[in-house]
Amino acid sequence: MSHNVARGLGVVLAVSGAIAAGPACAQTWPSKPVRIVVPFSPGGGTDIQGRLLAKKFTESMGQTFLVDNRSGAAGLIGAEIVAKSPPDSSNVLFTTASLAVNVSLYKQSAFDPLRDLSPVSWISSVPLVLVVHPTVPVKTVKELVALAKKRPGKMNVASNGSGTTSHLSIEMLKQMVGVDVLHVPYKGGGPAITAMLTGEVDFTFITALAVQPHIKSGRLRPLAVTTRKRSSTFPDVPTMGSIYPGFESDNWYAMFLPAGTSRDTVSKLNGEIIKALKSPDVRDFITKEGGDPVGSSPEELTKYFRREVDKYAKVIKAGNIVAE
Repeated sequence: MSHNVARGLGVVLAVSGAIAAGPACAQTWPSKPVRIVVPFSPGGGTDIQGRLLAKKFTESMGQTFLVDNRSGAAGLIGAEIVAKSPPDSSNVLFTTASLAVNVSLYKQSAFDPLRDLSPVSWISSVPLVLVVHPTVPVKTVKELVALAKKRPGKMNVASNGSGTTSHLSIEMLKQMVGVDVLHVPYKGGGPAITAMLTGEVDFTFITALAVQPHIKSGRLRPLAVTTRKRSSTFPDVPTMGSIYPGFESDNWYAMFLPAGTSRDTVSKLNGEIIKALKSPDVRDFITKEGGDPVGSSPEELTKYFRREVDKYAKVIKAGNIVAE
């Protein structure tokens, strides 16, 4: 073989090797431990679900995934850590629908989730349930609205706190049907449930997990769920959207990476999430939390997240809601 031919063949092989190495390099992620930032305290639903997914990723990818709880500012502190981290795939954000709310609620935020985060996958859908105290003489949402209109300003409605999806669901109802009810914010779902059980308030929008035992015992009456589809936890309860089209409030969970992360890495993590969501232990946990596993493409989550931000921005503006 001549020197020139050999050199030409070497160039071809080198180029071929470089081309082949492209996808191979993408497959090497993760090459070091990955931090999953959960922007809420340990022990809650977000934390437990995040740890379960971290375990699945560690098993399937052979690299350590660790959960780091960074609570504060309704989830914004942890989200900002990931948004401002380098796009080297070593930091992942696992958060909730609060991110879509807080974009508009905290206008002085140091980052923009729409610009600074790269959506990976919608993990699960978790409804709020519209429940009334048994002493309230209604059995449907339309009957509740009719009663509220007969008693303007006299019906009390609890929320998990100002600016929560629970509060914004109340505002959506007020804005959509024109009822005048008194919003009573509590510090979390626990106190709101207690107020409901004692009859201190007439109705509320509360997470499926928190309200499930009280519906089963007959101490609270469900009228509707707020998600687009019926809940597998409450299959006989209608959706708010089927009664008032366009009404949707979902306490969803999703994963994001910093903006600028390579498409190959986003795609690989998305595939691992879809795989994890098919495993019985992950599905069982989500179902026990009152949710339904989803799994989406990055593009689907991007569109959904933008719609969520726009929807809550309008509700917050119309209701003149401010962060407390």
